[in-house]
Amino acid sequence: MPYTLVIPGVLLLIVSFVLFFLVGAPSPESARLAEVTRIASPLSEESEKRLRLLSASGLSHLFGGIRKLIGSDPNPEVVRRLALAGYRKSEHADIFLGIRLLLPALAGLAVAFFVKDNTIFWFFLAVTGAFFAPDVWLSQAIVKRKERIRLGLPDALDLLSICIEAGLGLDQAIVRVGHDLGITHKEISDEFTQINLEQRAGNPRITAWRAMADRTGVANVRSFVNMLVQTERFGTPISRSLGVFADALRTQRRQEAEEKAAKTTIKLVLPLVFFIFPSIFIVTVAPAVIAIMKSFSKFF
Repeated sequence: MPYTLVIPGVLLLIVSFVLFFLVGAPSPESARLAEVTRIASPLSEESEKRLRLLSASGLSHLFGGIRKLIGSDPNPEVVRRLALAGYRKSEHADIFLGIRLLLPALAGLAVAFFVKDNTIFWFFLAVTGAFFAPDVWLSQAIVKRKERIRLGLPDALDLLSICIEAGLGLDQAIVRVGHDLGITHKEISDEFTQINLEQRAGNPRITAWRAMADRTGVANVRSFVNMLVQTERFGTPISRSLGVFADALRTQRRQEAEEKAAKTTIKLVLPLVFFIFPSIFIVTVAPAVIAIMKSFSKFF
């Protein structure tokens, strides 16, 4: 089999397994749809057993058992990165570590069965790529979640300010905002819900806020927490502070968009030089050059 077919096949296999096993919790819309369809058409016992086996808990039991046989504990750094990506359950670490071990084995088997020439080279290349594929996926998931939190924070602050001005306390406003943003900004909703749970468990309010800043890893969230801590200490009106902070975040976002728009002229230089200008040169100048060469060929 030619290498042009083997390499995309191995990459497709890796991406398919990563997407299948490392997919997060379903969205609220899909969860509601699944609940309605489950009520409308109940599944058989065999189907329910298969779904349990393919669920996150079933996979965690499988990979957790393998991890216990090996005798290793989840790496705290991996657990922290999974939390930054929104995967905070203990089963997610077992699934991630299991996928990290399973993908290289599958990629190595694929190369062993389908590659006949330079098998050792392609084997090490496929195994190495499959081993680092979950880390690359996790890094991208962390970046995307931080970006969604950063873009949705001004809307959450406006809604929080409205709730406080309507007469709710800060804790009740955080609960209400977390409930109302469950569909549009699920990441911020999860963070506000986590704050409420930590406060109900007995953690001080400032400690819960700072824990949210550490979980998200977003600079704007950290600034928001610092602002809340200052208003808590000095007793300043929090609704006015939230409005000013939300306006500052929107101004910052607009400035970042303008900066990116200004950079496009410089980024277009390379495509213009290497792709557009040669095409224009060939279309406009090449016919004249060919005509001149034909005219001078008569004299030689």
